[in-house]
Amino acid sequence: MNKLLRLLALLLLLAVAPVAWAQQVRVVKLPALQQLLQRPTDTTYVVNFWATWCKPCIEELPHFEQLRARYARQKVQVLLVSLDFPSKLDAKVRPFVQKQGLKSRVWLLNETDQNAYIDAIDRQWSGALPFTLVLNNARQRRQRFEQPLTLAELEKAVVAAQAP
Repeated sequence: MNKLLRLLALLLLLAVAPVAWAQQVRVVKLPALQQLLQRPTDTTYVVNFWATWCKPCIEELPHFEQLRARYARQKVQVLLVSLDFPSKLDAKVRPFVQKQGLKSRVWLLNETDQNAYIDAIDRQWSGALPFTLVLNNARQRRQRFEQPLTLAELEKAVVAAQAP
């Protein structure tokens, strides 16, 4: 009986473990995102705005993961900001992040007024997805891309942001 209980406990642990170890998705409001975008640091931030329902967004996500891995030992941070509805966090976003094995930091922007947050993030952004910002505030570099990006395009943008 004791062996059976141990086996059941182990099976339960194995069933729950992937959920416990899955990438966390942080739900944030606009001020938290603005604070990150305005940091006066020499870190280059690659911030991608995406959604689980956006096919071009999903197709380019592996490029951000590759970029994160290549620049892991440098002052480069990748942030994936989901624009899915907060009500879809448990049903769509977290399962998607886990299934894709995303290791980059993932936030879900919890804002309802798209016009207000789009302009607050970047006045030149039309609101279309995918949208990516590559910025280095210490070097006063800011690039915006309102289309899917290849890994080569992302690397070029990071190199430009880090240039003296």
